[in-house]
Amino acid sequence: MRALICGVSGQDGAYLSKLLLSKGYTVFGTSRDAMANRFLNLELLGIKNDVELLSMDITDFRSVLTKIDKIKPNEIYNLAGQTSVGLSFEQPVEAMESIGDATLNILEAIRFTDPSIRFYNASSSDCFGDTGLAAATEETAFRPCSPYGVAKATAHFLVQNYREAYGLYASNGILFNHESPLRPLRFVTQKIVSFAARTHAGSNERLQLGNLSVSRDWGWAPNYVDAIWRMLQQPNADDFIIATGKTISLENFVEKCFSCFSLNWRDHVDVNNALLRPSDIYMSRGNPSKAKDVLGWISTKSVEDVINEMCSAATSNISI
Repeated sequence: MRALICGVSGQDGAYLSKLLLSKGYTVFGTSRDAMANRFLNLELLGIKNDVELLSMDITDFRSVLTKIDKIKPNEIYNLAGQTSVGLSFEQPVEAMESIGDATLNILEAIRFTDPSIRFYNASSSDCFGDTGLAAATEETAFRPCSPYGVAKATAHFLVQNYREAYGLYASNGILFNHESPLRPLRFVTQKIVSFAARTHAGSNERLQLGNLSVSRDWGWAPNYVDAIWRMLQQPNADDFIIATGKTISLENFVEKCFSCFSLNWRDHVDVNNALLRPSDIYMSRGNPSKAKDVLGWISTKSVEDVINEMCSAATSNISI
């Protein structure tokens, strides 16, 4: 089996590469400029030399078409594109191009080169917007609250359209928040964990955060990429929510992180209104029942487990 991972340098791309390699796949991974990318996450997992790394601009149809035609993969995993909700408010055009346009490029390239290729698209819980107290299912209407969410919803519907119109094997994974030590510092979870570790080591800085009342469903990234792989092993393409089914507030997340280092978060955290987004999701909750019933997938770690794993990893990478 030959797999192409678009966005291989990110958290999910690295963990998925490791999983596929363990299953005997030949793995190809792309980045806009593979020569300039250090692929640090692949290095940290010890698999950089096992992945065939290539340059591909997902916003350039010709680049996508030629690479897919050359590689001839059995499976394509689209994990590329802008990953920051906050950044999408500042760069909305980049969000739509790197997510919506890029997904269309891949779908068209599959249609032209080999319609038998199985395609996974990284959809997002941000497509739903605020779910309220009711956990979202695959049938819940989309009401995105950010340019990022709008772009992800666009890509999601494109996948469904190409599945229905052209018979492509194209699946959407609607993943809720999932974390690991491979998360970069621009993600609030890693920002909190790293700060708490530095504070424990003697730093006197203060952590600046935005809205602490938002609630999210946080899971474990290595567990979630297993669900991604399982989606493309089904007889028919479909869309699946991947989540823990449990939601906690960001304030609770902060409290648990600081508790790992025997610290009281209130002594070290400030709410900064400048970090508030123009619009935000206050409650995000997913129902993973379909994934359990069809894929045989369940969440393996609680949010407390995820926090403990991240805090443990942070203690060995402290820089004050």
